[in-house]
Amino acid sequence: MTQRRALITGGAGFIGSTVADALVADGWSVTVLDNLSSGKRAQVPAVAAFVEADIRSDEAATCIREGRFDLVCHLAAQIDVRKSVTDPKFDVDVNIGGSVNIMHAVHASGHKTRLTFASTGGAVYGDFVQPPNLEDYAKDPESPYGIAKFATELYLSYYARIHGLDYVALRFANVYGPRQDPHGEAGVVAIFCQRIIDGKALTVFGDGGQTRDYVYVGDVARAHLLAANHAGIPAGKVDARAFNLGTQVETSVVELATTLMRAAGKEVPLQHAPARAGEQRRSCVSIEKAKAGLGWIPQVSLEEGLRRTYDWFAAR
Repeated sequence: MTQRRALITGGAGFIGSTVADALVADGWSVTVLDNLSSGKRAQVPAVAAFVEADIRSDEAATCIREGRFDLVCHLAAQIDVRKSVTDPKFDVDVNIGGSVNIMHAVHASGHKTRLTFASTGGAVYGDFVQPPNLEDYAKDPESPYGIAKFATELYLSYYARIHGLDYVALRFANVYGPRQDPHGEAGVVAIFCQRIIDGKALTVFGDGGQTRDYVYVGDVARAHLLAANHAGIPAGKVDARAFNLGTQVETSVVELATTLMRAAGKEVPLQHAPARAGEQRRSCVSIEKAKAGLGWIPQVSLEEGLRRTYDWFAAR
């Protein structure tokens, strides 16, 4: 049997490298494409091929057109909601322009390729619906980041209807776990882990009552395997090929902080700062469609996932 070939954009990053590990373990031949702006070369599996390129580049498009990949996992992105607010032009350039470059290259390759897209369940629905959010709920994102992710799904839906592109959009809730960057704006769990290790106070923006749905990175990687092996989903409206990935549980920032300190066995103070622009109040996704359509359910509880994550940071 011919070994299946996969390319992962952003495969040197936190989620991408975890997906790469899962595909390698499942017997795939893996190529990672990453510009290393935030990803780390050391996180790429040793057996994977590596291409240093930006998703907006001709080099990335050529790699995909000529690579004859059975699977393209598109995870590379500008991931910072706050940066999208302060520099929406850059966010559009990377998250829409880069994504269209990738999907057009998949189409132009002429090869039968499944594309999985890392979309957002945490930012696409906005604050005007009652969580947990279903895939077909109205979309009204609070940030340019959420707008760009949904715009990319609309482009994917167009390519599916007009050009027959085979894709699955995976709408992540708030993903956390080992390898997450504790120094950026994205990734509150990683930031809190590092501050607890350093014995510093945890900064909570606003009153800390804003909620998120926290899903462990290993569970998200497993969803990519299931999506890669799925028999196929007929083209239709944009939500037809979208699947929320979360836990269907809302956790406030204050609750997250106390649960993490309990997992760490160490307490530090909480300090409050002004609420941030573009940040929605509540976010939680329904995962019933992923259960029924992909056979996916999260396996790692928040308490267990936080313990694993803290232990990973502490060991470093």
